[in-house]
Order: sequence, then C-alpha cells, then structure tokens
Amino acid sequence: MRVLVVGGGGREHALVRKIKESPRVDYIACCPGNGGISYDAECFNVSATDIDGVVKLAKKIKADFVVVAPDDPLVMGMVDALNKEGFATFGPDSRAAIIEGSKVFSKNLMEKYNIPTAEYKVFSNPEDVIEYIKQKNEFPAVIKADGLALGKGVIIPENLDEAVAGVKEIMEDKIFGESGNNVVVEEFLTGPEVSVLAFTDGKTVKPMVSSMDHKRALNGDKGLNTGGMGTVSPNPYYTDDVAAECMEKIFIPTINAMNSEGRTFKGCLYFGLMITPKGPKVIEYNCRFGDPETQVVLPRLKTDIMDIFEAINNETLAELDIEWDSRAAACVIMASGGYPKSYPKGIEIKGLVNGQTDGVTVYHAGTALKDDKLVTSGGRVLGVTALGDDLQSALDKSYNAVKAIEFDGAHYRNDIGKKALAALKQVR
Repeated sequence: MRVLVVGGGGREHALVRKIKESPRVDYIACCPGNGGISYDAECFNVSATDIDGVVKLAKKIKADFVVVAPDDPLVMGMVDALNKEGFATFGPDSRAAIIEGSKVFSKNLMEKYNIPTAEYKVFSNPEDVIEYIKQKNEFPAVIKADGLALGKGVIIPENLDEAVAGVKEIMEDKIFGESGNNVVVEEFLTGPEVSVLAFTDGKTVKPMVSSMDHKRALNGDKGLNTGGMGTVSPNPYYTDDVAAECMEKIFIPTINAMNSEGRTFKGCLYFGLMITPKGPKVIEYNCRFGDPETQVVLPRLKTDIMDIFEAINNETLAELDIEWDSRAAACVIMASGGYPKSYPKGIEIKGLVNGQTDGVTVYHAGTALKDDKLVTSGGRVLGVTALGDDLQSALDKSYNAVKAIEFDGAHYRNDIGKKALAALKQVR
C-alpha cells in the first residue's frame, strides 16, 4: 500500500511511525511533514490546509489511502474532497468534524442528547458576556472561543478584571480571528482530567487506552496554557468503573447523537473528560487524534493500524479485535525558549542520529533539516517517548534521553507524570 499522511507535527510523526510498522505498507508520504518525519517518509511541501494541493498530491503519488490528521483540514472538508475523487481516507467529513469546529455546536449537541457536560451559555456580544459573568460572580470561570484556535482558545479568569480582558482579547482584538465571533461561558468543573481517544466507524466505538495531558507551560501546572507539554498512559484515574460509565453515558450516546443529526462520525473521536464528584463529564471533543496524547497511545497499539483504518473506512470495525500493550508510556515535550509566546527558530539540535536516540522514540513536532543539520522550527520541538514496565520506568527512560538532547533555550517540565504517580500510590 501507498499511504499519504496530511500534517507536519508530533502527532503526524507518531502516525507515520506506526503506519511504517505495517507489513502492508511499502511507501509513506507526508505533507508538509517536518525534519524528523523526513527520515521516515517522503515529505512534500504542500500545506495541510491546501485541499486542492493535497488531492493533486494524492493523485500524483497514486495513494491507496490518505490519513488526514489535523483539525483545520478536517473542518474545512478535506476528507469530503478526497472521497469525491475516490480516495480511501481516515478522518471525519466536514459535517462530522463540526463537533470540534464549533464549541457552540458541541455544547448544544450534549444538551439536546443529555450527555454530561458543564453548564453553559452562548454569546455573540462582548457586553452580554461581561454582564452575565458579573451576575454569576463565580470564579474561576471558563470562556471558550467557538471555533478552532490551535488548542489555545480557552481562558480561565480568576476574577472579573481577567474576564473582561479575556473577552476583549477573544471577541474584540480577535486573537483567534473569526473563531472568537461567538463564545461559550461554562461553569468551572473540578476533578482529574482524562483524555480518551476512540476509533469509530459511525456504528461501533472502540476506545483506545487512556492518557493524561499536561497543558501548562511550567512545573506544578503553572504558566500559560500550551498545546501540551507531555503525556502519560494509562491515566490512573480512568478506572474500569469510570470507563464503563463513560461508554454508557458519553461515548455511545455521542456516536448516536451524531447519527441522529445526520453527521455520522468516522475516524478518531477525542473525548476530553473531567472526572467530577458527580461523575465523568465532557470538557471538549476533538475530531482527530490528540497531540501529544497520540505520542503515548499509539506506541501501545499492537494491532496493525492500517487494518483499523480500513475497517473504519469500510464500516466493519465491530469485526476487528484491537490489542494493546500492557506497558506504560511517557512522553516529555522539549519546547523552544519562550514557548507558548514568541520563540526563535533555526537553532541546531544535537544528540540525535537520524532524528533518533537509543532506548526511546523521538517524535518530531517542530523541526526542519537545514544544510543537513536538524534545527528547531516550532514551539514544541520534540516529544521524547518511552515504554516501561511501569510508569516510573517509562518516565526515567524519557527524562534520561531528554538530558542527552540539546538545543539552545530548550525547556521542558520536570514533573510530567507526577500526579499520575501520586494517584497510583493512592489506588494501591
């Protein structure tokens, strides 16, 4: 098989490396890819949001299968365009991808079909938002931009001044562009967060192993929100009982709700969950693999990923038994100095051979090849991932490898997995 992967970050590198394991695949292309991906696939300089360009590329390389990984092209309708040209694909069409493309849509869907989530209200006028927050006078509050915002479209003000400033940024200064035309204001939920990715063909849903993301830039969950500074799998808060409750009250009802709305979802549906004192609730849906959750989930997948992708495309997922590695996985993100604000690019990365180092897998998120040297090209640069018999051993392997990789200004959190380790002690 000849496979094309659309995207150029750490999630796409994880997908490329997993696809590479399939004995059924003899050629992988990626667009636009990155410096690290170029060691594993042929990279083409076609933007992930260039629908016509991707369709042309798929034709040019005679792709048998196209995996559309990022949210933007999914919401824009890339799968629709590829399907129209007869390509087998992995990813939802635009009608289904709206579950991530619009927070307003997803909140209304959950309310209509009684799927547990935070209480909320939708606004299109900044003055109305401020008035509502003043009346509620409950902090912290949660304010979300309606549309896509690179995973950063949520602010959590601790007081009225912060709320006013946040609403101005989103709705008036348009820091997320048109995504901020409408906002959702939610109650602030408390409890451990769990990320669960699920394969679905629109009829059957098969959750993957759980994971725990670390969104804040600095140790102790301090600093600005980022796209994710590290992950571990499994998430100890996601017990068998919680999993069963999620399946009954959230996963299956969501798939059924989308079918009822005429928006059948086929692909990977990401459930961002909060295990509240009143049970699990949905914080957000994503219409694709999470980043960096994919970097700890896919290393644990034992089943041929192309068998899964084809079963979803053919709507035969119920017939497939998906197997998982019982070991734990940990991923530590190495980021550029200054991330998630402005940061330099083009800094040489040392300590890797052909993009990798012994004993771990290094997923490249923001790297490029320049004069045969690997350099930084993004905020999140590398995801250093290891498997271990237990979480502590996986973390030790990841952190040992991180210390051997160097680039000026590199920063990473030293406490990835700390909460999970503490939770494991409580469980015991």
